[in-house]
Amino acid sequence: MKVKEVISLLEELAPLSYSENFDNTGLLVGDANTNVSGILVTLDTLESVVDEAIEKKCNLIVSFHPIIFSGLKKITGKTYVERVVQKAIKHDIAIFSNHTALDNSWNGVNAMICEKLGLKNRSVLIPQNESIKKLITFVPSKDAEIVRNALFSVGAGNIGNYENCSFNIEGKGSFKGNEASNPTIGTKGEIHFEEEIQIGITFAKHLQNRILKALFESHPYEEIAYEITTLENQNQHLGMGMVGEFEKAMDEKEFLKFLKKTMNTDCVRHSTLLKKQIKKVALLGGSGSFAIDAAKKAGADAFISADFKYHDFFKAENTILLADIGHYESEQYTKDLLHSFLKKKITNFAVLLSQTNTNPISYL
Repeated sequence: MKVKEVISLLEELAPLSYSENFDNTGLLVGDANTNVSGILVTLDTLESVVDEAIEKKCNLIVSFHPIIFSGLKKITGKTYVERVVQKAIKHDIAIFSNHTALDNSWNGVNAMICEKLGLKNRSVLIPQNESIKKLITFVPSKDAEIVRNALFSVGAGNIGNYENCSFNIEGKGSFKGNEASNPTIGTKGEIHFEEEIQIGITFAKHLQNRILKALFESHPYEEIAYEITTLENQNQHLGMGMVGEFEKAMDEKEFLKFLKKTMNTDCVRHSTLLKKQIKKVALLGGSGSFAIDAAKKAGADAFISADFKYHDFFKAENTILLADIGHYESEQYTKDLLHSFLKKKITNFAVLLSQTNTNPISYL
């Protein structure tokens, strides 16, 4: 199996096209055509992680966080980032990161936190915009079912909990081929009218290449008329953060103690206690202060995230309990998610979970 084939598997979980614009995801170091001897899964790629990969004969590191975030103008070994890149290249080790693509995935970072906390009735906190596209095409009536089924087979027409969704309008199309044409129906140089079905169908934007391939292979016409537009509709199963509910509400202190124990953290920084029950919880792994207003709008009793600054806690405004559990702590189970996913997909070589603790923060 090659590096690019492992990446294709990981994109089933978290397509890279859903990464945030500021991010740097994908293959960061290495050759996509390299044969993989072993995979090491980690939260961060540090020098010690590369050393672990060398020791365990893994030539692909799957890292949640990207080691290269902004551009490198020099690789002289002065910084930890440069040293990691140098060592990886020297030992022919590829490094891949899916960071915010996995943040935005329905089964990604935030789903893992919900799972650990036992939250039910989950929904996306901040749905991603412009992630849904619509295809309109025109097909001879007798071929419409073939084309529809071809599009359905590659993921078009999935809306929430429903599959094979499309809208079909009967009409009459016209065309006249020039001298260079080779029409499937009609005669070149003569105008032709054909009973057609207009098929309208939505699809997730990362599927566009597959959708067009299926359309071109199944459609009978020499020249295919189609339109693709990007919709403003929000994707119900894609975006930053999640909202869920406990089966039974708990008081604030009980909630904070449960949170500290479950998320294995030495410290939970929180806003003023409000003497209210905690049942509906919003959460966002990593730096999530930007989502405080979204958590309040969602009607959450508490919002769990990390990296809150001093003034962020004032934004609670006595309406919500803010809980900062630490950046590493909020994402610590992400590497378990990636490891478990790859172990199920790959059985012919080792997929190992890194034993290196990459948390840069310590507490007295």
